[in-house]
Amino acid sequence: MKFYYSIFCLLFTFIACKNDSKGIDDSLTLLERATGIHERIITLDTHCDINVKNFTDSINYSQNLKSQVNLPKMKAGGLDAAWFIVYTGQDSLTDTGFKKAYNNAMSKFNAIHKLVNEIAPDDIELATTSDDVRRIYKSGKKIAMIGIENGYPIGLDITNVEKFYNLGGRYMSLAHNGHSQLSDSHTGEANGVWLHNGLSDFGKEVVKEMNRLGMMIDVSHPSKEAMRQMIALSKAPIIASHSSARALCNHSRNLDDEQLEWMKKNGGVVQAVAFKSYLNTEKLKARNEKLKALRIEVADSLGVKWYERNELKSLSDDEKETFYAFRNKITSITNKKIEKTKDLLPNVNVSDFVNHIDYLIKKIGLEHVGISSDFDGGGGIEGWSDASETFNVTLELVKRGYTENEIAMLWGGNLLRVLDEVEAVAKTLN
Repeated sequence: MKFYYSIFCLLFTFIACKNDSKGIDDSLTLLERATGIHERIITLDTHCDINVKNFTDSINYSQNLKSQVNLPKMKAGGLDAAWFIVYTGQDSLTDTGFKKAYNNAMSKFNAIHKLVNEIAPDDIELATTSDDVRRIYKSGKKIAMIGIENGYPIGLDITNVEKFYNLGGRYMSLAHNGHSQLSDSHTGEANGVWLHNGLSDFGKEVVKEMNRLGMMIDVSHPSKEAMRQMIALSKAPIIASHSSARALCNHSRNLDDEQLEWMKKNGGVVQAVAFKSYLNTEKLKARNEKLKALRIEVADSLGVKWYERNELKSLSDDEKETFYAFRNKITSITNKKIEKTKDLLPNVNVSDFVNHIDYLIKKIGLEHVGISSDFDGGGGIEGWSDASETFNVTLELVKRGYTENEIAMLWGGNLLRVLDEVEAVAKTLN
């Protein structure tokens, strides 16, 4: 079987929620249909961050680590393909900063290659084309693909774009959280301060180079104006590797209706992302306030003070040490209280996620929508908290009436179509 999960627990859950035999039959039919679809289609997640510490001889993805994505979890949830991300945070636009970023990027490229070539070559293989994806899928192996989050590591050397392409990179965003030498970031919305008013001149050359090579342009982090300029310059469709609908959740990382229309006209694809604060900010805030109150209450009973993550930087080393000594205990006790708290608001979940998929499809058409998690980079929701729960997304789509062909398009078909079109454009430019 492509995947294994606790089918009996799922059956029990479905049956327990129904009191009549017809309800039980309907639930079993739905579950059986979703299971069959999930077995037959290729499931592809376009954004999974990595930590190079998990790619060593002793600690690696052949083991069921705490990471949200690894081979055991991919097998358990039926996730066939993961785009592993070469991510570099934004730093100074100096030679020192560029060199450090380049070295960081290379360490992640090397880690991914080590996984597929040395650690688990019998279990996972690197794909760079849609044909590779289908061939590897038929072999029974899992599929690794590579995306680059932030073009900052290329520095001011455009030949690095081709170097990253030759290492397997098949999409790249030109900025992350902060303006790069290539592009303004979405973060400029917070203060209205921009570095390039879109793309820099060098950024425009990088867009052309990506078209020439056949590397997809990712607009998930750049500013709206940068996105507009990328679409105007690009001769190929673009992608948003992990963004959702701004109309449903007003976050600068999401795309507004005008941007969605641009994506539709461009022929690209928006990969909805399972990131709590990009799906339902109000729901998340209300729940977190309740959780914070519980943690403060527990901490007070232990004679210490609870601090939120953003408050820790103001503490002295001694205060931090005292807090960390109690943190796990506070969290553990709070989690037990949560189980007994009847009025705790529900968490952001798979239903909230698929609401965004529904909206995107309504606005721009099913052929322009896909799926991503941002696992190990802040992503994860109730019901799809790691790769082992991937089936739950398919199940929710089946519940909402999507057909097998439509689900296959969402789970990877649309993204691979764009990859093919980007490659076809590249052939005309060489």
